[in-house]
Amino acid sequence: MRKILLILSFLVCANAFSQILSSNVEKKTLALGELNHLTIKIDNLNNEQVNSAAKNELLPFHFEETKDSIGQNANFYERKIEFAVFDEGKFTIPELEFKVGDKILKTIPYEIDVINTAQKADQINDIMKNKEIKLAAQDYWELYKLYILAALAAIALIIAIFMIVKWGRKAKGSPVVATNQTLKELDSLKKKKYIEEGNFRSFYVELIEISRNFITKQYRLPADVLLTDDLIEVMKKNNTISQDNEKIIEEVFLRGDLVKFAKTFPDQITMEKDFADIRDFVKRSSQDLEFENLRKDV
Repeated sequence: MRKILLILSFLVCANAFSQILSSNVEKKTLALGELNHLTIKIDNLNNEQVNSAAKNELLPFHFEETKDSIGQNANFYERKIEFAVFDEGKFTIPELEFKVGDKILKTIPYEIDVINTAQKADQINDIMKNKEIKLAAQDYWELYKLYILAALAAIALIIAIFMIVKWGRKAKGSPVVATNQTLKELDSLKKKKYIEEGNFRSFYVELIEISRNFITKQYRLPADVLLTDDLIEVMKKNNTISQDNEKIIEEVFLRGDLVKFAKTFPDQITMEKDFADIRDFVKRSSQDLEFENLRKDV
């Protein structure tokens, strides 16, 4: 007898301190679109947090939730869901999980029968006859102005991109830009004072490298990869560079090759002259391009 009393006491205490979940569905049979209510309650929370699906996401597909309210205090949790079903047939609300602390509590499943109460012979009457309303230009503008503005903005964006691609790239690669950039590089070379210090090898290496890059950009000739003799031959066949400029390039580049292989040792006057000649060639390059454009037009 004493053992039975102990067991009963244990069960009573366990139930007294454990969470109890209960659920209830208001109607098991619904008309199409009729509202129904599902209520879930949990007692004896003992300050435990309840976690479940987010609002309006608890019920499965076909159940359109219109309201979802949650109330909770230290010992009690209640969730009320208002829903409707807009398809005929039998639909099941499955077991719904609620996590209380480390425990998982589940509701019982419910089967909902949804019927169409309208009969085929029922006549549907409009409350009032439709009216025809004439729209003015202002009305059409109010209706479609967002679409019109969006279309205009898209057209403007396409035009802007076209202009940037066409003229932006052209401006960056224009003869004036290449000339100014190369003149700045020549000024930087001058500031290194290779001429004054007699460092003729470093001077000619950098001078010719600057000149090769300039010819490549300005005249579209592969000066950056050709040997000096090959470049001179290409320039003479191409006829884009004037004879005076060709002569300067040929003299300076050939001298630079001799300096590079220690076959000649130019003095300061020669280096000054070569630097000035290359600088003048860079400045005059636009005249070569203008003449070439005229020749193409003819």
